[in-house]
Order: sequence, then structure tokens, then C-alpha cells
Amino acid sequence: MAEHKSASGSKSGMVVDTDLVRELAEMLAETGLTEIEVEDGERKIRVARGGMAAPAYAAPAYPAHDMPAPASPAATAAPATPAENPGPDLSNALKSPMVGTVYLAAEPGAANFVKVGDKVNAGDTLVIIEAMKVMNPIIADRAGTVAEILVDNAQPVEFDQPLVLIA
Repeated sequence: MAEHKSASGSKSGMVVDTDLVRELAEMLAETGLTEIEVEDGERKIRVARGGMAAPAYAAPAYPAHDMPAPASPAATAAPATPAENPGPDLSNALKSPMVGTVYLAAEPGAANFVKVGDKVNAGDTLVIIEAMKVMNPIIADRAGTVAEILVDNAQPVEFDQPLVLIA
């Protein structure tokens, strides 16, 4: 356990279990949750990871079988180093503002919002991300051409993960 000191150097009296905070943060990463809160008597610890707010829409009914199983940590390969595989330049990629599940279409069976080669304008919806049963449209921040879609339909995504490459 660690004690926090105020800016003046005096102890504030608040005791924080940093190991518990780390464990809760790891649970956030492993489960894809955005917030965990635990309470022990008068002590309450809340660990949250946030994103940018976006307009909310009602969630369409995606069948559960469309959802991919989360990848096991053992099945995840080590990323290639830039020298081995430089990959595409993602500096123009639109990135996820939140943790959730990305959908390429408004509902199952509907056409995707965009496909490779489409011209888009600033404000066009590119994908939607479901977070806590709320559908959040992810819109183009500039005009351009969709060069690559970097995610699959119904794929879990992390905060700041590249979604669509706009050239």
C-alpha cells in the first residue's frame, strides 16, 4: 500500500492499494470494460478508461452468433518490428475514440457505410462502435478516399485503434 502526499508534502491520510488499482486496470484491458468500481467499507476505488463522447443511437439487434470470440492471449502473435514489416502509413487513419465493438453497417444484412475506393466527405459515417448497448457513429474528420478498412465487422476495438485509412 502507498500513501499519497499533498503538494505541500504532508500526508493526506488517503491510503491507496496500488496493486489493486493495477489489477483492476489489467481487468479493464482483458475484458474490454470501460469502468470497474470496488467498495471495501468506506473505501471505494473506481478505475475507468474514457473516450470522446459521440452522439448516441439505439443499438440494432445484432445476433449473438455474429460476434467473434475474443482472441486468447496465447493466440495473439507478437507484433512485427517496423524493420521487419513497416506496414501501411496509418498517419491518415481514423482512430477509435472508445473501446467497443465496431460494425461496418447500420444493421445485419445492410450495405457497409463505406468500402475501399469510396470518396467520403467530412461528417460522413464510416463505421459505428457499440459501447454499453449504445451505437456511436464514427464520422470522417476530413474528405478523401477510403484506402483501407483496417477492422472487420463485429470486431472488438480498443481506444485509439486505427479503423479506416483515408487517403
